[in-house]
Amino acid sequence: MIRRTALRTLTTVAVTAALALPLAQGARAATPDPPAPATAATAATAATINAGDDNPFRWMELDGLRADFRFMCPAGHCVGFWSLALTDDVAQQKFRGGEFFVYAPATGEFSFFLDTDIAVRTVVHPGQVRLVDTDFMRSHPRVEVRYGDPDRPDRARVVASATTLM
Repeated sequence: MIRRTALRTLTTVAVTAALALPLAQGARAATPDPPAPATAATAATAATINAGDDNPFRWMELDGLRADFRFMCPAGHCVGFWSLALTDDVAQQKFRGGEFFVYAPATGEFSFFLDTDIAVRTVVHPGQVRLVDTDFMRSHPRVEVRYGDPDRPDRARVVASATTLM
């Protein structure tokens, strides 16, 4: 009985240490306020944080988008990063027959979404819309999330936008 209790206690301590180690190593470097260890166990967790000094989107006017701080541990290396996602009221709208894509109307260029830790050009579900701070976002005065046919961006519906304030 004592051996069984000691083994269970040792197992619990080992699992807790294994989950806390990547959190302690990666999250402290990525953000001053890392999430609790319970959220580090998931592959990607979102925590909405008020715009602070480290928010790269604080100088942008967001329409239909919100800035989120995300935390994920791809391949065991934990990182924290800022991203843009659709607001709840936009994400709850009905979308049929198209795809979401990122478009810069001034230049006609396309960017990508971040799907977990993979860059993808289009997504089909509003919950998958996730833009990260890239050179593309910084080099275009206005970036739009559109819904429709990426081959015909002029006919696609603008569902959200981010405009750089200068």
